[in-house]
Amino acid sequence: MATSVKKRILDNTDVIAALGLVSIVVMMVVPLPSVLLDILITLNITASVLTLMLAIFAQDPLEFSSLPSLLLTLTLFRLSLNISATRLILLDGHAGEIIQQFGEFVIRGDAVVGFIIFIILVLVQFIVITKGAERVSEVAARFTLDAMPGKQMSIDADLNAGMINELQARDRRKGIQQEADFYGAMDGSTKFVKGDAIAAIIILFINIIGGFVTGVLVQDMPMLEALHKYTLLTIGEGLVSQIPALLISTATGLVVTRAASESNLGSDLFKQLFTKPKALFITAGVLSMLALLGLPRPPLFMVSAALIGVGVMLQRNSKVSVVEESAAARETEIEESKKPENVLNLLQVDHMELELGYALIALVDVQQGGDLLDRIVLIRRQIASELGFIVPVIRVRDNMNLQPNQYVIKIRGAEIASGEILADHYMAMSGGFDDEGIPGTPTKEPAFGLDAKWINSMYREQAELNGWMVVDAPTVLATHITEVIKTQAWEILSRQDVKTLIDHAKELAPAVVDELIPDLLSLGQVQKVLANLLRERVSIRDMVSILETLSDYAQGTKDIDRLTEHVRQGLARQILQPLLGKDKSLPVMTLDPQIEQQILDSIQPSDYGTYLALDPKILHVLMQNLTREVEKVVLKGLTPVIVCAPLVRINLKRVTERQLPQLMVLSYNELVQGVQVQAVGMVGMDRAS
Repeated sequence: MATSVKKRILDNTDVIAALGLVSIVVMMVVPLPSVLLDILITLNITASVLTLMLAIFAQDPLEFSSLPSLLLTLTLFRLSLNISATRLILLDGHAGEIIQQFGEFVIRGDAVVGFIIFIILVLVQFIVITKGAERVSEVAARFTLDAMPGKQMSIDADLNAGMINELQARDRRKGIQQEADFYGAMDGSTKFVKGDAIAAIIILFINIIGGFVTGVLVQDMPMLEALHKYTLLTIGEGLVSQIPALLISTATGLVVTRAASESNLGSDLFKQLFTKPKALFITAGVLSMLALLGLPRPPLFMVSAALIGVGVMLQRNSKVSVVEESAAARETEIEESKKPENVLNLLQVDHMELELGYALIALVDVQQGGDLLDRIVLIRRQIASELGFIVPVIRVRDNMNLQPNQYVIKIRGAEIASGEILADHYMAMSGGFDDEGIPGTPTKEPAFGLDAKWINSMYREQAELNGWMVVDAPTVLATHITEVIKTQAWEILSRQDVKTLIDHAKELAPAVVDELIPDLLSLGQVQKVLANLLRERVSIRDMVSILETLSDYAQGTKDIDRLTEHVRQGLARQILQPLLGKDKSLPVMTLDPQIEQQILDSIQPSDYGTYLALDPKILHVLMQNLTREVEKVVLKGLTPVIVCAPLVRINLKRVTERQLPQLMVLSYNELVQGVQVQAVGMVGMDRAS
């Protein structure tokens, strides 16, 4: 039964909160009986004490993220009680037992003393606590917002260095955003407490004057009696209101001043005040000296003796704890060395690695102005936008076995590419211009193999004026990394990456994913299709369309090559878009029908897909003819594209991709309506016979 009631309350907290806020506003206009007012005043005191306790025990300001809204609610509640109490005081001359007892017990019925205490409380709250908390909130909000870009860059750097994963990075970014929102809200909410203190002083004088006028004119009371009675009630009501307000202000100040705390307030104070025995001994000596100089000796000697006792006890405990920590550390080290997990960690192979010689370490050192890690973040975003998959974390490390200016790019532990760059020089590519006038070290641009030279920074402007393309060393390295990723994307893509992409697609189109996996195709088969697409730099960003196409054709065939061709046909417009001219024309080369038929007849199936079993002599002549035609097309300033039958396309691409990687191989089915095809060459049979 209790569980059921609790569940109902938790399920309707939003309704309860809405009704509570509406009730607080209604209290301002609806008269309340004195008994109900006593209950509400008790609730106000309870809420204030509870808020202070939560602020004390919170280990992190974000643990009490609802404090800004709570401040507004409690301030509004307190003002409603002020208005209700004022109404009862002026109408009935009585505002409940709690206010009466505060007026008689706390200040012993003396209105003058009560007035002075009330003013002191308000001044302490307004000038000391609220003003300080307001300033701390303002500064904390400003510094938190200013530090956000740096914190975001730090998270990206840790992510690229492999120190955290994507989920941890997302959680840390969310924490930074929540922290900024919290301090921004606290900066504004402290104004509520400040306004409440000002309103308390105004309400005090209004109640005293209004009560005096009501007592003398309405109730025909003597002037001194009316002044004493209503002043006493007003001071009692003010104390009942300001003591909870003081607690709330204190809680606000505690929360906004605990940004660097590691635990709750009690633990922090004990650790920081009572961990230095020398400080306690010196303080005890100062107190003893003051006692000897003539100040009252009993309290000073008593506190001094207590400090000495605490200091001696802390010294003994610190020695014991050091011995225990050393023994525990040795035991932990021995236990860790025995665990097999330490050996298993050595078996882990990173998806991608970038190893740097010691002269290139400055490229990743932020303190030396290195921004390579930030560039890697941008590369991953660029690849996600262009090719549609998330590049795994690229682990960057130094390798003392490399040459000082050398770097190596690895995929799954195997070296894929390497190069040498001069970190303090610029790479200049002449682009056919005369380069004799600028001194430099001849080299090759690592990504595309272009002729270039390393030049000193003093010649940069001159090289640019001469029409050279000049880039700095980090850009050269970033370009090489980008090109390696684009070229090897099909090899980098893992099943776990595919699972992540499919999970994302399932959020958009769950029916498509449920229909395809695992009933029609397995995750591994989908991965192979996506790898075939990436191998030819076809973007897999439109994952929903790819999965829909696979669902349409997977019932008829499980052949990966055929499924790939069907997907390419579905993505035909996307594939053709970068190849079209301004007039929507597509210059293409074609195959002689006899050669195309020979290739078609030579396609053989295997356990790993199809392969081309063409006569080596014919294949050699075919490559010569293709190379010749490609050179003609390139000289015209066009992208080399050849069109053939769908079954021929993928096999022709595989035999040409090493020697002619720039050649685009399309099938007739990919030539969608609206594209004007222009034949610019044909690989003839006469040379291949």
